[in-house]
Amino acid sequence: MPSHPKLAAEFVKNKDRAHWHDQSLWFVRSKRDKAAKQIPEWELLREQASKIKMFTVSHLPDLLEEFERNATARGVQVHWARNATEHNEIVHGLLKKHNVTRVVKSKSMLTEECHLNPYLERHGIEIIDTDLGERIVQMQNMPPSHIVMPAIHIKKEEIGELFHEQLGTEKGATDPQYLTEAARQHLRQKFIEAEAGITGVNFAIAETGGFVVCTNEGNADLGTSLNKLHIACMGIEKLIPRAGDLSVFLRLLARSATGQPITTYSSHFHGPAPGAEMHIVLLDNGRSEISGSDEFRRSLNCIRCAACMNTCPVYRRSGGYSYSNTVPGPIGSILGPAKDPKANSSLPFACSLCGSCTDVCPVKIDLHHQLLTWRKELRVKGLLPFSKRLSMKMMSWMMRMPGLYRFVGKMARSIVPYLPRFMLYNRLNDWGKQRELPIIPKQSFREWMKQNHDDK
Repeated sequence: MPSHPKLAAEFVKNKDRAHWHDQSLWFVRSKRDKAAKQIPEWELLREQASKIKMFTVSHLPDLLEEFERNATARGVQVHWARNATEHNEIVHGLLKKHNVTRVVKSKSMLTEECHLNPYLERHGIEIIDTDLGERIVQMQNMPPSHIVMPAIHIKKEEIGELFHEQLGTEKGATDPQYLTEAARQHLRQKFIEAEAGITGVNFAIAETGGFVVCTNEGNADLGTSLNKLHIACMGIEKLIPRAGDLSVFLRLLARSATGQPITTYSSHFHGPAPGAEMHIVLLDNGRSEISGSDEFRRSLNCIRCAACMNTCPVYRRSGGYSYSNTVPGPIGSILGPAKDPKANSSLPFACSLCGSCTDVCPVKIDLHHQLLTWRKELRVKGLLPFSKRLSMKMMSWMMRMPGLYRFVGKMARSIVPYLPRFMLYNRLNDWGKQRELPIIPKQSFREWMKQNHDDK
């Protein structure tokens, strides 16, 4: 798997697109700030949400059993999957049992995590993503680049060309209303033809056995109402203990994600309709292992709002595909190494440690602290690149010798300002590919202090 720096370098080659991507996401971040400021009790809500999720993770086995009991009592059939393979086999088995060959799916990042779409397609089942953004990237045979705005990296001109080729829209059309209407007509036919509906789960309530799906397009409602088979796919961390807790998260989710007061549709499911079947697949896929980690347990608090991505200076400038994970950005840089430390060893370093992600997280995950911890973990596991290990050893050796440290600093201040540019900025200096060195001071801080604040 290519490292984040290599993939990011490919993304930023197109400076115009990188800048546009940066500004688009910052616009969403700005909307989040305005929405948060409209609620005087915003910080209280964040604190309450954090406590609820920490309680959930600490009591996860008991709450899962409670949810299963209550969901089963409502007529929902509950399935357990240890990993992505089991999840896909369960879903395929249910579809095969009902002779389903056409499925509509409302946005679910968990099914992206399990690569459900290609799995079902290999078994002759048509699966259509009905979220507009996800349908666009599906038509491109690409995964989402963002967990809330999956096609945020694609310009309207490119969408117009894609729709012209695949949906027969007018060539050169870029009007969003026109393109959206074309997609609506295309998807409406898919809804009518479908034989089953698959959704994700935003929140599941242990106390009631029900679950909630939040959308802005009503596609979850339409996909499940028109069909007799509804399969909901859920990570085990999506639980909350009580129905009363739901109001806290619904006030936080949309404001953090898109700056809306609330999602357009917050659909509550409490059992199948008469003559229909409702199934929910509970997926672990490494979540239990994370819940047992003192350092990284709080990453399971995540409600997938993507606020950390919208604010992250690295994500905004490097693009979602540079992370090579279903969930990119700061939270993905924590979850990725937890799943496969070797393959994702570069992700914790895709961070400036500015702490902006932690500041905006609605459930107060200490994201930048966890990323720093992962850097330490990777060093212990021996997964740092040789160049990084060597440079850090050299710096450690030099900084243990004050005299040498002062000498090297003095030489750098004397020589670096006069070096030709090609000696400072070349292929050996990765840091300098996108940055300029600061102005070199004429004296060190120690020298300045001695000169101006001598206590003799």
